[in-house]
Amino acid sequence: MAERLAPSERHRFVHGGRTIYEWDQSLAEVNMYVEVPPGVRARDMFCEIAQRHIKFGLKGNPPFLDLDLTGPVKVSESMWTLEDGELHITLTKLEQGDPWPSAIKGHEVDIMTQQAEQQRLMLERFQREHPGFDFSQAKFNGEAPNPRTFLGGMGATG
Repeated sequence: MAERLAPSERHRFVHGGRTIYEWDQSLAEVNMYVEVPPGVRARDMFCEIAQRHIKFGLKGNPPFLDLDLTGPVKVSESMWTLEDGELHITLTKLEQGDPWPSAIKGHEVDIMTQQAEQQRLMLERFQREHPGFDFSQAKFNGEAPNPRTFLGGMGATG
């Protein structure tokens, strides 16, 4: 049941007609996905994750991205991998349940997409707190509350 509440598609940040990166999120993580040139291996890359900043690219070159994150992350629990020509960066949210409007500050998705993400995260929280129920078809009437702060917050459910 919980997998039905997982992100069904990735959000894209496009600049100059080119997809720069894709991203999605859960209650606990924000995931970024970046296509890398053919033949690039993990040892050819660098990725530096700070609490509010990310920088990555090919060693010996200027960073591909060197920007602030939308929210703070737990650096020691964040990581990156390279698989099948795609850089996958997992950023563990410092404030679990906090809905991010984008992975990178200034690259926000539209308000309707933000609201849909907040609703999906709220349903993910309900599913986590009540595993015997199926919330995959549930709908909110009006604006969904913030999953991190609703009814006393995430508490021990994290």
